[in-house]
Amino acid sequence: MNANADMISTIGGPGSGKGTQCSKIVEHFGFTHLSAGELLESEVKSGSETGKMIQEYKKEGNLVPSEIVVKLLQQAMQRSGNNKFLLDGFPRNEENRVAAEKILKIQPIVVLVFECSEEEMIRRVLHRNQGRVDDNIDTLKKRLKVYKESTLPVVDYFANMGKVRKIDAERSIEEVFESVKDILSELGIKNHEGERTVNAQAV
Repeated sequence: MNANADMISTIGGPGSGKGTQCSKIVEHFGFTHLSAGELLESEVKSGSETGKMIQEYKKEGNLVPSEIVVKLLQQAMQRSGNNKFLLDGFPRNEENRVAAEKILKIQPIVVLVFECSEEEMIRRVLHRNQGRVDDNIDTLKKRLKVYKESTLPVVDYFANMGKVRKIDAERSIEEVFESVKDILSELGIKNHEGERTVNAQAV
């Protein structure tokens, strides 16, 4: 992976508004949006050998190994022709993080953490997805538990390296995005009409 690439990670629980902010970052700053979930789904639909393997893992109820996920991310980066990448909700756990460092050989220049209370996240998701069976309160609480247990240690790791910027995500979409823009501008990241001035750090 090109050590001159700019890579940022976004992390936030279900209902934190992370997805909306990712769309705005892509539009404003010209990053290529990379979602591990979407890449896995696309690979399964392609009918490739890797896709069949992913389907087997999912059928058995097992997590897809991080190395497979990271290799799909790497391929998407190479195909994009861009050198600015936004990892949406990744790394989700320590295994993801270790595999990403080993295979991509770069780290994010910043990890944006969208902070939102559990009550507010539950309220938003239930309101947004009325009638969706998979978003009942019990399922949501399980997702939040996984987020706390698996993802927050990743946040701690990057915080110790001074890479984490926490954002109050309980405000309006525009207020949250103003904070995002301020952080990225401080790091020297221009909007997509400007020049790139910050490089990801090689591992």
